[in-house]
Amino acid sequence: MKHLIAPSVLAADFTNLGKDIEMVNNSEADWFHVDVMDGRFVPNISFGMFIVKAIKKIAKKPLDVHLMIVEPEKYIEQFREAGADVITVHYEACPHLHRTVQQIKATGAKAGVALNPHTPVHLLEDILPELDLVLLMSVNPGFGGQKFIYQTIPKVRKLAEMITTRNLSTVIEIDGGVGLQNAEELLKAGARVLVAGSSIFKADDPSDTISRMKSIGQNTLMV
Repeated sequence: MKHLIAPSVLAADFTNLGKDIEMVNNSEADWFHVDVMDGRFVPNISFGMFIVKAIKKIAKKPLDVHLMIVEPEKYIEQFREAGADVITVHYEACPHLHRTVQQIKATGAKAGVALNPHTPVHLLEDILPELDLVLLMSVNPGFGGQKFIYQTIPKVRKLAEMITTRNLSTVIEIDGGVGLQNAEELLKAGARVLVAGSSIFKADDPSDTISRMKSIGQNTLMV
């Protein structure tokens, strides 16, 4: 598949959120990435389903909702109703992960599981066939603008090998410190969805940055 670009709304200008959403609508981006933080699973609070619902009203592209929260199973249906097209929960927050993944799928949303930087990919071996997406955190979750953790790249390779060996269609997504400086290396390793926040919204020309990120590897990556 051609890789997807998912600008992270967390890095947008919330005093002009509508303008930034329209920029993404009119760009070559594929998804909106929406980080939901509760101040418990991560040391920060972002926003909840009311903001997701507001974004959905003007977004013309799918909402990729990343739940960085404890007990996500309590809110799956509400986020789906608010407009989430993809719902990703953290392995570290779900003691009954298979049940939570099935709960997401029952709503009609695509199901993803995220791993923190210290969590090895082999822990997903049993659940991998059930997943539409695996999100590898390439920074410690909770705050935007952090430096990329390069140990993520061998993790991507290992996960891509697990997916290929089992002939699965699970997609690898990367979130944290992603930009033009490392996008091609991530894509070559096997990533297919790139979440980018500061590198897009803080750029002089966000739309052009998205276009450049989208065009990376056009002639070198496998379909």
